[in-house]
Amino acid sequence: MKVNHQIIDKPATEIDPEAAIEVKQKLPYLSRGGEKLAKALELFAIDVRERICLDGGISTGGFTDCLLQKGAKRVYGVDVGYGQVAWSLRQDERVILLERTNFRYLTPEKLYGQEKPADLAVMDLSFISLTKVLPTLWTLLNPPREAILLVKPQFEVGREKVGKKGVVRDHQDQAGAIFQVLQAAEALGWFYRGLTWSPITGPAGNVEYLLWLSTDIGQVSPSLSAIAEITQEAIEQF
Repeated sequence: MKVNHQIIDKPATEIDPEAAIEVKQKLPYLSRGGEKLAKALELFAIDVRERICLDGGISTGGFTDCLLQKGAKRVYGVDVGYGQVAWSLRQDERVILLERTNFRYLTPEKLYGQEKPADLAVMDLSFISLTKVLPTLWTLLNPPREAILLVKPQFEVGREKVGKKGVVRDHQDQAGAIFQVLQAAEALGWFYRGLTWSPITGPAGNVEYLLWLSTDIGQVSPSLSAIAEITQEAIEQF
């Protein structure tokens, strides 16, 4: 808690009734990523209870923490880095970690061994296009191969469309990034199920999007112009 911009940590401290008081709320998940995924799970009414899940690009573990809080039975967390995952998740027997692992070259045998594969994946990757990892993701999932992808336009469009500080500001360029990922997914056998924007922007201010896919036939795949309407609305929200 802060009183007049000063941190106060003693319970018995007297406070002027006219003072400016700031209370820092505890994050609902281990990182902001959890809030992003939570929006998709709630908006799309996706039930993860007792499901085996895959978290591609687990990082500190915000997505995984969200899945566990929502009732997931087990989460396989994969990351190319090392040492970023929160200690609480490292100690959780429901979490199986594969660090220092390039997702593109991962096989079901290496990830699962003799265990039952995941049927739901969540992905939050950086510095690589999702189109590069979708073929691998397909092999790692059991039907209905449900996936929630965090689409980051700055890693999907060409450099010429990325502005200062790595931000893609044009809603048409953002739409093109999403459409590109969707087309790659559909070519593999996925169907479009839903799309929304993240309630939180990326560190540099990029608007990010949550794309829901599965092999169950869902809605009619949106056109590029229809996606552009969503990205325009998203930009207006921020």
